[in-house]
Formats: sequence, C-alpha cells, structure tokens
Amino acid sequence: MNPKEQIEKFREVYNGLREEIGKVIVGQEAIVDGTLNALFANGHVLLEGVPGLGKTLLVRTLSQVLDLSFNRIQFTPDLMPADVLGTNMVHETDDGKRAFEYQHGPIFAHLVLADEINRATPKTQSAMLEAMQERSVTVGGKIRKMDLPFFVLATQNPIDQEGTYPLPEAQLDRFFYKLLVDYPTAGELSEIVTRTTEGSSVQVSKVVDGATLIELQQLVQQVPVASHVKNYAIRLILATHPNTETALDITNQFLRFGSSPRGAQALLLGAKVQALTEGRFNVSFDDVAVVATPALRHRLIVNFEAEAEGVTTDIVLDKIMADVPFDADAAKVS
Repeated sequence: MNPKEQIEKFREVYNGLREEIGKVIVGQEAIVDGTLNALFANGHVLLEGVPGLGKTLLVRTLSQVLDLSFNRIQFTPDLMPADVLGTNMVHETDDGKRAFEYQHGPIFAHLVLADEINRATPKTQSAMLEAMQERSVTVGGKIRKMDLPFFVLATQNPIDQEGTYPLPEAQLDRFFYKLLVDYPTAGELSEIVTRTTEGSSVQVSKVVDGATLIELQQLVQQVPVASHVKNYAIRLILATHPNTETALDITNQFLRFGSSPRGAQALLLGAKVQALTEGRFNVSFDDVAVVATPALRHRLIVNFEAEAEGVTTDIVLDKIMADVPFDADAAKVS
C-alpha cells in the first residue's frame, strides 16, 4: 500500500470513528478529536470536568465503536492497588496441593476507563503508572504484559471539589493529553435534553479492530518531521523551563517547573496525527500549535504567585505560543 492509500485508509477510519461517536455525543468536537488523536498516537487521555458533562459516556461510546475489550474501574477512596492490577490467589490443584494462581485485575483490557481517578488515594493512583508507561504490570515479582493496543482514558473532577486527591506529577506526565470538558451551549443542551427524555436510543457500529488500529498507530510513527518543525517543538518545550536562558518572562514569573521530554514527544506525535487527518504525510508548524495546549497544560506546574493571581497553565501556554516564533533563526536550538 503506497503512502497515499495509507493516508486515505487512516482518514476513512478516523472520520468513521468521529461520525459514530457523534451519533451519541452532542457537541464536544474538540474533546472527541483530542481523544482520537491520542488514541492513534498510542497515548492516554485525562478528561477533566464537573460531573454530568458526558465524560464517561464518551468513553463507553468509544468502546462500542472500537472492536476491543473494555473495562471500567470506578475509583473510590477505599480502592486498593490489587483491585486494579489483580492479585495471586491460593487455589487447590487437582492433586490436592495448594498453589498460587494469578487473578487478572480490570487493568487487563484494551480500553480501560479509570473513572473519577482523583477520588482514589495516591497509592492506588500510582498503581497505574507502570501499566501506562511500560504496557506491563509487576505483581508478586512477575512482569505481566498488557494486550495491545492499550489505551487508558481517565476522568476526574476539578481539584477544588471535596473528596479528591490531586494526581501526582509523575502520573500526570504519563497522560498524552489533558482535555477540559466544558459546559454545553444552549443548542447542545436542548439536543441533549431531547435525546435523553424522549426515549430515543442510538445504535453505533464498530469501525476498527485492534490489528488495524495498531497498523495505523505504526503509520503515525512513520510520518516525517522536518528539522525546522522539530526545532519549533523543542523551542516551545524549552520556553517552559523557568530560570534558564530560553525561559520567557511569563515562565519565570508564574512557573515552578516546565515540561518534561514527554511533552516534546506528545507535541510531535500529536502533530503527526493531525497532519494525517488533513490528508498530509508531513507535519507543519500549525499541526504542532494545534496540539500544544492539550499536550502541555498538565506538564507545567505553576507557582504560588500564579495561584494567587488566578493564572492557569493555559494562560501561560497562550503567551508562550504567541512569543515563540516559527522561524528558527529567531531562537536557535543549541
């Protein structure tokens, strides 16, 4: 299959998924696009929004249009790591002896919904780290591989709500994107009410299986990135590091820590997916700019001054995006 045919196949699957999800989810196009972008980039997504905005419904719908196994984990304060990863259980063999047998936890699925992840304690939240990064878990000294593809979609309520535990920075960094789910518009709310109060039900069709999804994820990896575009992504990351030569004034004023190298990886992989969705086998500056905020907003840590003045990482990123030029001559990467 030549590159043109591969791009057409990618767009057909992507648009098919988008269309099927749109039968159930009203509006929220940016959230749907961001979720699909991360899926094809082989990354995980954190959805943040107040209860009732359709975060869980989106994940359930995604599981229906993907021909993949699906598990939901409802995170609560009393949930333990073994409830997520599984554990070794004692059982009796045919000859009457006792032996340990591993019982798989709900993390072992292609698509995992970690619902209200910030309701669980940090100990249980951290149980997800190895699975998300290494695609494996270690239980009882044994490493157990996850089936591929493996995609975690976590939801959380805003941190200022009672009964929540902020996700540690190490786990936030494992998420490819953090997407903010906003309230629906008047028109969207009207459509939601109509659909949910008049007994109408919508059936969605499966669009892609696991093997095809892995092929398309590999296609994303093959999309070339020109050196000047890669340098732009690097300069964006460097601009988030406070108290360095590349830091901007707003960075030094409001940030305690900037993005890790995973931020650069997310920028370029997300930009590759963006290029393919538009029918191109090359990445542009605009592709990087489109994915920058969801890829970086959760990787920046603001200081006390920012919290006091209500300055969010989105505000800082908007200023960085405005001040870092596309032209590499304006700021060489050494």
